[in-house]
Amino acid sequence: MNATIVTIGDEILIGQITDTNSGYIAKALDHIGIDVHEMLSVSDDRAHILETFSRLQDKCDFVLITGGLGPTKDDITKKTLCEYFDDTLVQDNSVLAHVEALFARITGRVAPLLQTNIDQALVPSKSQVLFNHFGTAPGMWLQKGKTVFVSMPGVPYEMKGIIDNVLIPKIVSEFRRPYIIHRTLMTYGVGESMLANMIAAWEDNLPPFIKLAYLPSPGRVRLRLSARGSNKAILENELISQISQLQQLIGDVIVGFEETESLEVVLGRELSKRNLSVSTAESCTGGKIAQVITSVPGASAYFKGSVVAYSKDVKINLLGISREVIKENSVVSAVVATAMAENVKNLLGTDYGIGVTGNAGPATDDTPEEVGVVFIAVSGLAGTVVSRFEFGQPREKVIDRCVVKALEILKDEILKADKTPYTVFTPFYKQ
Repeated sequence: MNATIVTIGDEILIGQITDTNSGYIAKALDHIGIDVHEMLSVSDDRAHILETFSRLQDKCDFVLITGGLGPTKDDITKKTLCEYFDDTLVQDNSVLAHVEALFARITGRVAPLLQTNIDQALVPSKSQVLFNHFGTAPGMWLQKGKTVFVSMPGVPYEMKGIIDNVLIPKIVSEFRRPYIIHRTLMTYGVGESMLANMIAAWEDNLPPFIKLAYLPSPGRVRLRLSARGSNKAILENELISQISQLQQLIGDVIVGFEETESLEVVLGRELSKRNLSVSTAESCTGGKIAQVITSVPGASAYFKGSVVAYSKDVKINLLGISREVIKENSVVSAVVATAMAENVKNLLGTDYGIGVTGNAGPATDDTPEEVGVVFIAVSGLAGTVVSRFEFGQPREKVIDRCVVKALEILKDEILKADKTPYTVFTPFYKQ
């Protein structure tokens, strides 16, 4: 079975808001074995909407629509649906009662509703109402030929409520679908092309019902295995077998499964298991390493704090790095990164300290290093390691790569902490 997702609203087409609904809907449909063939955004224009509906008719099993169900005059989806289905609007009393109760709860009193609020209870007579527990505009289910049209509000939390609590359970109970099982492996420290070369022979021998996708992002590559078929047990067993083969080939760069683990989750587990703690001193990343670490529930057990030493004065006055060291070596240097890591570790009393300084761009800020150059230091039980990286441009890419690489180095240092203390400087590493 397949679907097309249609978002309605001029605000999307002019870039005023970002469409997050389509991704959420697509993921929900994928989980129940429905392929999304298209995602479309159309204007608040009757002719445009009708043309879109007509084009998709009998081409899709499902057309899922969000937007245009509000109480204002530019919300024309219901009227356009009536025109397309040769239907009329009728009042749904259960929806009206819900709208009245909702406004009474919000205002703390029972009062007459505005006509625009009453009109929220109007639905096409041929539709099945999909109840919206989080707002006033209900979802609607209509069918023409082989195609089911589902209209939902564009407000994300209202749409999600209908998807999760009403629509998906309804589809599951009424339609037979294939099984689709995804397993996504998280890899770090190796680029997409190198990774593809390492597993080329394995990939060539995948069974036809399993597809592999490479999903690169700064500093990491996700490998998504997707199995599709009618026998769930066969799919699961084959995925286990293929993942086992992958682990033999590239086990040293696999961190875990995206469905259950990310690098920050793995780090948290390793730190907690060893009863260790970490702190960060960040310059060019502006606290983003700390943000990623603390995105994991329970991170307070091992993360003590961060110093965002964006200015030279903070490095001097708060982290205790001497002005002479900065003047002699430059603020973007291995020496300063090392001092940041070691000093924040001592300042906050943690087992590990991360220090990051660099030129994220677009200007070099009077340092000798080029834009994109970053020094990352990790100080811990096995000593201090510091490396120089060239992450290129733009600024966002530099910051994201820096965060991933810092966490990756920390993970490596934790795992080899039983070795003799050492200080290593890797003079050049281009990524």
